[in-house]
Amino acid sequence: MKVKADVLFVQGAGAGAHDADAALVISLERALGDDYAVHFPRMPGEEDPDAAAWKRKMAAELSRLDGEIVLVGHSLGGSMLLKYVSDGQVGKPIAGLFLLAAPAWDGDKWKFDDLRLPPDIAHRLAFIPRIHLYHSRDDAVVPFAHLAIHGAALPQATIRAMEGRGHQFGNDLADIARDIRDSFTRATSRHG
Repeated sequence: MKVKADVLFVQGAGAGAHDADAALVISLERALGDDYAVHFPRMPGEEDPDAAAWKRKMAAELSRLDGEIVLVGHSLGGSMLLKYVSDGQVGKPIAGLFLLAAPAWDGDKWKFDDLRLPPDIAHRLAFIPRIHLYHSRDDAVVPFAHLAIHGAALPQATIRAMEGRGHQFGNDLADIARDIRDSFTRATSRHG
Protein backbone atom coordinates (compact mmCIF):
# COMPACT_ATOMS: atom_id res chain seq x y z
CA MET A 1 0.00 0.00 0.00
CA LYS A 2 1.33 3.42 -0.96
CA VAL A 3 1.30 5.95 1.85
CA LYS A 4 -0.48 9.26 1.38
CA ALA A 5 2.71 11.10 2.22
CA ASP A 6 6.16 10.82 3.64
CA VAL A 7 6.74 12.95 6.71
CA LEU A 8 10.23 14.21 7.48
CA PHE A 9 10.52 15.11 11.17
CA VAL A 10 13.56 17.25 12.02
CA GLN A 11 14.54 17.13 15.68
CA GLY A 12 15.50 19.94 17.99
CA ALA A 13 19.05 20.60 19.22
CA GLY A 14 20.91 20.10 22.47
CA ALA A 15 22.32 17.10 24.26
CA GLY A 16 19.83 14.22 24.03
CA ALA A 17 17.44 16.09 21.71
CA HIS A 18 16.93 13.19 19.32
CA ASP A 19 16.03 10.88 22.18
CA ALA A 20 13.72 13.49 23.72
CA ASP A 21 11.97 14.13 20.40
CA ALA A 22 11.49 10.40 19.81
CA ALA A 23 8.41 10.57 22.06
CA LEU A 24 6.97 13.27 19.78
CA VAL A 25 7.59 11.10 16.73
CA ILE A 26 5.98 8.05 18.33
CA SER A 27 2.92 10.13 19.13
CA LEU A 28 2.78 11.54 15.60
CA GLU A 29 3.15 8.09 14.00
CA ARG A 30 0.44 6.65 16.20
CA ALA A 31 -1.97 9.51 15.46
CA LEU A 32 -1.29 9.58 11.70
CA GLY A 33 -1.65 5.85 11.24
CA ASP A 34 -0.48 3.70 8.36
CA ASP A 35 -1.28 6.25 5.65
CA TYR A 36 1.87 8.22 6.48
CA ALA A 37 5.50 7.17 6.78
CA VAL A 38 7.38 9.27 9.34
CA HIS A 39 11.15 9.57 8.84
CA PHE A 40 13.16 10.71 11.86
CA PRO A 41 16.89 10.96 11.14
CA ARG A 42 19.42 11.72 13.85
CA MET A 43 20.84 15.12 12.97
CA PRO A 44 24.62 15.59 13.15
CA GLY A 45 26.14 17.37 16.14
CA GLU A 46 22.89 17.93 18.01
CA GLU A 47 24.84 19.33 21.00
CA ASP A 48 26.49 22.03 18.84
CA PRO A 49 24.54 22.18 15.58
CA ASP A 50 26.07 23.39 12.36
CA ALA A 51 23.52 24.71 9.84
CA ALA A 52 25.48 23.47 6.81
CA ALA A 53 25.75 19.93 8.21
CA TRP A 54 22.02 19.86 9.04
CA LYS A 55 21.15 21.09 5.54
CA ARG A 56 23.27 18.31 4.01
CA LYS A 57 21.51 15.74 6.19
CA MET A 58 18.06 17.10 5.26
CA ALA A 59 19.01 17.01 1.56
CA ALA A 60 20.15 13.39 1.86
CA GLU A 61 16.92 12.39 3.62
CA LEU A 62 14.71 14.22 1.12
CA SER A 63 16.52 12.63 -1.83
CA ARG A 64 15.19 9.23 -0.69
CA LEU A 65 11.53 10.34 -0.67
CA ASP A 66 9.02 10.52 -3.51
CA GLY A 67 5.69 12.26 -3.96
CA GLU A 68 4.33 14.96 -1.72
CA ILE A 69 6.34 15.48 1.43
CA VAL A 70 5.21 16.85 4.78
CA LEU A 71 7.92 18.66 6.73
CA VAL A 72 7.69 18.81 10.52
CA GLY A 73 10.32 20.53 12.62
CA HIS A 74 10.62 20.86 16.38
CA SER A 75 12.49 23.75 17.99
CA LEU A 76 15.79 24.33 16.16
CA GLY A 77 14.70 21.69 13.65
CA GLY A 78 11.80 23.97 12.73
CA SER A 79 14.15 26.90 12.21
CA MET A 80 16.48 24.75 10.11
CA LEU A 81 13.59 23.58 7.92
CA LEU A 82 12.28 27.11 7.50
CA LYS A 83 15.68 28.36 6.37
CA TYR A 84 16.30 25.33 4.14
CA VAL A 85 12.95 25.69 2.37
CA SER A 86 13.27 29.48 2.04
CA ASP A 87 16.63 28.99 0.31
CA GLY A 88 14.79 26.98 -2.37
CA GLN A 89 16.80 23.82 -1.88
CA VAL A 90 14.11 21.16 -1.48
CA GLY A 91 13.41 20.26 -5.11
CA LYS A 92 10.36 18.15 -4.14
CA PRO A 93 6.65 18.98 -3.82
CA ILE A 94 5.94 20.05 -0.26
CA ALA A 95 2.43 19.26 0.92
CA GLY A 96 2.81 21.10 4.20
CA LEU A 97 5.22 22.69 6.66
CA PHE A 98 4.43 22.21 10.36
CA LEU A 99 6.71 24.01 12.83
CA LEU A 100 6.63 23.34 16.57
CA ALA A 101 8.21 25.90 18.94
CA ALA A 102 10.57 27.17 16.24
CA PRO A 103 12.90 29.93 17.43
CA ALA A 104 13.12 33.21 15.52
CA TRP A 105 16.64 34.54 15.12
CA ASP A 106 16.36 38.31 15.18
CA GLY A 107 16.68 39.23 18.84
CA ASP A 108 19.67 40.03 21.01
CA LYS A 109 19.79 36.64 22.74
CA TRP A 110 18.55 34.58 19.80
CA LYS A 111 21.29 35.00 17.21
CA PHE A 112 22.16 32.28 14.76
CA ASP A 113 23.18 34.17 11.63
CA ASP A 114 22.98 31.05 9.46
CA LEU A 115 19.24 30.86 10.24
CA ARG A 116 18.19 34.45 9.65
CA LEU A 117 15.26 34.51 7.28
CA PRO A 118 15.01 36.70 4.18
CA PRO A 119 12.55 39.61 4.37
CA ASP A 120 10.51 38.09 1.52
CA ILE A 121 10.01 34.75 3.31
CA ALA A 122 6.23 34.79 2.79
CA HIS A 123 6.71 35.13 -0.97
CA ARG A 124 9.40 32.43 -1.06
CA LEU A 125 7.11 29.98 0.72
CA ALA A 126 3.96 30.84 -1.25
CA PHE A 127 4.25 27.52 -3.11
CA ILE A 128 3.60 25.55 0.09
CA PRO A 129 -0.18 25.03 0.39
CA ARG A 130 -0.24 24.53 4.17
CA ILE A 131 1.97 26.16 6.78
CA HIS A 132 1.13 25.69 10.46
CA LEU A 133 2.95 27.21 13.43
CA TYR A 134 2.53 25.81 16.95
CA HIS A 135 3.81 27.12 20.27
CA SER A 136 2.79 26.67 23.89
CA ARG A 137 2.53 29.73 26.10
CA ASP A 138 4.43 27.93 28.88
CA ASP A 139 7.43 26.96 26.75
CA ALA A 140 10.45 27.39 29.03
CA VAL A 141 13.01 26.93 26.21
CA VAL A 142 11.85 29.08 23.29
CA PRO A 143 9.90 32.21 24.29
CA PHE A 144 6.26 32.19 23.24
CA ALA A 145 6.82 35.61 21.60
CA HIS A 146 8.68 33.84 18.79
CA LEU A 147 5.34 32.53 17.51
CA ALA A 148 4.23 36.10 16.78
CA ILE A 149 7.51 36.88 15.03
CA HIS A 150 7.07 33.92 12.67
CA GLY A 151 3.37 34.67 12.29
CA ALA A 152 4.10 38.23 11.18
CA ALA A 153 6.65 37.00 8.65
CA LEU A 154 4.30 34.29 7.34
CA PRO A 155 0.79 35.77 7.19
CA GLN A 156 -0.41 32.77 5.17
CA ALA A 157 0.34 30.43 8.10
CA THR A 158 -2.22 28.95 10.45
CA ILE A 159 -1.21 29.88 14.01
CA ARG A 160 -1.90 27.54 16.92
CA ALA A 161 -1.17 29.04 20.34
CA MET A 162 -1.42 26.31 22.95
CA GLU A 163 -1.76 26.15 26.71
CA GLY A 164 0.12 23.95 29.15
CA ARG A 165 2.04 21.90 26.58
CA GLY A 166 5.59 23.07 27.35
CA HIS A 167 8.47 22.85 24.92
CA GLN A 168 7.88 19.14 24.27
CA PHE A 169 4.12 19.56 23.70
CA GLY A 170 3.39 17.09 26.46
CA ASN A 171 4.80 14.43 24.10
CA ASP A 172 1.43 14.41 22.36
CA LEU A 173 1.15 15.48 18.72
CA ALA A 174 -2.35 14.15 18.06
CA ASP A 175 -3.62 17.65 17.22
CA ILE A 176 -0.75 18.26 14.80
CA ALA A 177 -1.49 14.87 13.17
CA ARG A 178 -5.14 15.90 12.84
CA ASP A 179 -4.07 19.12 11.06
CA ILE A 180 -1.87 17.09 8.70
CA ARG A 181 -4.66 14.61 7.92
CA ASP A 182 -7.26 17.39 7.54
CA SER A 183 -4.99 19.21 5.11
CA PHE A 184 -4.72 16.11 2.93
CA THR A 185 -8.46 15.44 3.12
CA ARG A 186 -9.20 18.96 1.86
CA ALA A 187 -6.57 18.70 -0.88
CA THR A 188 -7.91 15.33 -2.03
CA SER A 189 -11.49 16.59 -2.16
CA ARG A 190 -10.41 19.59 -4.26
CA HIS A 191 -8.53 17.41 -6.74
CA GLY A 192 -10.82 14.37 -6.81
